[in-house]
Amino acid sequence: MSRVTIYNKCKLVIFFKNKSDKYDSRDVERLQQDDKWVENYLIWRHDVVDDTLKMIDESFQWRKEYTVNDLSESVLPKWLFENGALFLHGYDKEGYKLFWFKVKHHTRDPKQQLDKKKLVAFWLEHYAKRDHGKPLTVVFDMAETGISHIDLDFVRFIVNCFTDYYPNFLTKIVIFEMPWIMNAAFKIVKGWLGPDAISMLKFTNKSDVQEYISGEYLPPHMGGTDSFKYSYPPLVDDDFQTPLCENGPITSEDEHESKEEIDADTKEAGELNEAQNLNQKKMNSIEQISKSEETDKTEVKPKNAKKALTTFKGPLLHISPAEELYFGSKETGEKKCLIVLTNVTKNVVAFKVRTTAPEKYRVKPSNSSCEPGTSLDIIVSLHGGFAASLQDRFLIMAAEMDQSSGAGGPELTQFWKEVPRTKVMEHRLRCHVIESSKPSSLTLKDNAFNIPAKTNEDLHIQLTHLLQINRRLEEQMNRCLWFQQLSVVLSLLSVTVAAFCFYLAYAQRS
Repeated sequence: MSRVTIYNKCKLVIFFKNKSDKYDSRDVERLQQDDKWVENYLIWRHDVVDDTLKMIDESFQWRKEYTVNDLSESVLPKWLFENGALFLHGYDKEGYKLFWFKVKHHTRDPKQQLDKKKLVAFWLEHYAKRDHGKPLTVVFDMAETGISHIDLDFVRFIVNCFTDYYPNFLTKIVIFEMPWIMNAAFKIVKGWLGPDAISMLKFTNKSDVQEYISGEYLPPHMGGTDSFKYSYPPLVDDDFQTPLCENGPITSEDEHESKEEIDADTKEAGELNEAQNLNQKKMNSIEQISKSEETDKTEVKPKNAKKALTTFKGPLLHISPAEELYFGSKETGEKKCLIVLTNVTKNVVAFKVRTTAPEKYRVKPSNSSCEPGTSLDIIVSLHGGFAASLQDRFLIMAAEMDQSSGAGGPELTQFWKEVPRTKVMEHRLRCHVIESSKPSSLTLKDNAFNIPAKTNEDLHIQLTHLLQINRRLEEQMNRCLWFQQLSVVLSLLSVTVAAFCFYLAYAQRS
């Protein structure tokens, strides 16, 4: 049976089962629309239909019981977040998000158990919706723990979340410095995991934990250099920070305005103009590139070109590429990427770019605005001798501005201070490091703007602009077709009216 057939069968069965009140209707609706979600259930149950249906049935009942779709910071007690026992922060060496369980902050209390379990569900659902189901690595930090911290019921709940409720969502469980007194307890945990998940258990100590997690995301007591200290509020969110532009840091939302902030925004506006000039140079080079396209087209693979032009279609901005920025390794030397933003609204859209590694990257512009119906290029470049890593992330934030608002530096600064978070569109991009000298994304070499030769990167840029031109032409053609159809309808209406008048005149003569 093909996987597509299994998808349809799963969806239909769950749909009809929903005639009862067993499930949250939002989960059923999502199941009908999200093939990736269904696919994860199937992968986790090895494409066995009955097992998959049983898992979906159990997880949907659990989701309704725990009101997973309605969990939020306002619903859960504030002390749970302040406690710092559970949070998301950092990435493992494969680029997977780390879900931390600081066991020493957990104490057994039957009265608090349900709220603590809901906190686990909140974090998992928060991440699943934000990163579209990308798997997690769970870290049990058991340093400074003892018998008083053992809570098998809570550990079993966390394990069940991954084995029964969040399919294909777990990459590994890293257990750091487990006390010998807990060996017997974790033999029981192995029994809960099942044969497939047991291989995901990684027992580590200070000497070998960096086999799975690099030192930059490990705290000092684990042998790392991460200075991160959990605090709440606000909710921990990847530690996205404002990156640097070519001439220094860009301040966009400091608690107080200062002359330095205004000067930085002025520099940023100048850099935006420079970027627009670069865009004009690139457009002027289209003719030069086109003349030799026949001789060079063998260098551009259709597969790569397609990947480079993937677009995330948000309510305010279309963002290309959709998911990943491709950088070269130290050997290839490709250190620049292009992000193309297209404003699809009727108003000016303010945007800013943040990153988890501000010391590595220069972004130009990182805080600006995009006019209605126009596109804007953002150049992301590695600084100095730094190299991109799979753990690096970029966050693009966008919000629609009122027509009366200005788009200068001071206006943007004030705008970001006042705009409600509910009106901010967010989109995240991952970094991908390629070993090949021919990248499969919008990657720019250091000398790309001088255009000394016709490279893949140049052609990618031209293809992106051509795609935008093609889109505008399609819009114009659609308008022409609409007017044509309207003309046909009016013509038919006129003919009908004339025929009716002729008929009346003929009837009166008779």
